[in-house]
Amino acid sequence: MDIKINAIDLFCGAGGLAHGLQKSGIDVKLGIDIEPACKYPFEANNKAKFLLKSVVDLKKEEIEQYYEQDFIYKLLAGCAPCQTFSTYNTKACSNDNRWWLLLEFSRLVRETIPDLVTMENVPGLEKQEVFHQFVSDLKANGYHVYHKVVNAADYGLPQNRKRLVLLASRLGNISLLSTKELKVKKQTVKTAILKLPPLQAGEINEKDPLHQCALLSDLNIKRIKNSVAGGTWEDWPKELRADCHTKDTGKTFKGVYGRMEWDKPAPTMTTQFTGFGNGRFGHPEQNRAISLREGAIFQGFPKNYKFVPKHTPIPKGKIARMIGNAVPVKLGEIIGKSIVEHVKKYQSNINDVA
Repeated sequence: MDIKINAIDLFCGAGGLAHGLQKSGIDVKLGIDIEPACKYPFEANNKAKFLLKSVVDLKKEEIEQYYEQDFIYKLLAGCAPCQTFSTYNTKACSNDNRWWLLLEFSRLVRETIPDLVTMENVPGLEKQEVFHQFVSDLKANGYHVYHKVVNAADYGLPQNRKRLVLLASRLGNISLLSTKELKVKKQTVKTAILKLPPLQAGEINEKDPLHQCALLSDLNIKRIKNSVAGGTWEDWPKELRADCHTKDTGKTFKGVYGRMEWDKPAPTMTTQFTGFGNGRFGHPEQNRAISLREGAIFQGFPKNYKFVPKHTPIPKGKIARMIGNAVPVKLGEIIGKSIVEHVKKYQSNINDVA
């Protein structure tokens, strides 16, 4: 059965969600974001156009012109900036303008009435009134709504990453496919990055400039040499410990300055994953923090995913933010497969009645 689904990706970033949707068979037509640096990776790796614009200023006509005119199912997808709802943000409040971007998403749904909607975000959003309003608006406009917090590692991502996934459909009840239905094979740090060329701290791989890692100070070199996979800074000699580790508040942060473990998924990739001291971002064996490429792989991006044109400088901080903020490609693919299967069942029911 030939199912044709067109998608528009709001808050598209570097293209994690779009790439996953395309792998599932959904035709992503347009990505929209306010970060200019996202244009190259989005367009270079996905068969879609990029529009540099805030959703606040986005008009329905700018979206509708990208949907094909032939009979197709229309999907509006997106992941509104999540930092204001993250557990890492202790000062989240409704005064943050990002708080209300979800309502702009809702406005665009009301104005364009796509057949399908999907939204991915941090688990903390589920407890916020702005999310409940988003769900209520969907239901008021005839959508069947499903949402659930999932760990993307359960769906084959080599990273522990809990995310809130919402699916909505005007066609009927919809849900995320189960791991059993998808026949998921779990992945680990080893299956993801074992075969990548080794690096020294501060080194750049000649064949893949994105496979580069941060330079470490002499003190941090000593620290990582005394770190064991899955261990903490408590494994270090006392003279290597930071002053904050001796305080009551610092004793609870056991995950910083940690090495990953080969046989487990990676920890959640934040925008600071290139820093050894920012979390459990130390390589399991090599005396360095993980590289930009390794972080991208843990987010599900293919090993050849391009973030900048060849022979151009690599803005390390900007790329790390794009990677850390991305919707994992694998999760995007699972969402896409769930939508495709939902539409197939709906279309099959129509054909049976006819």
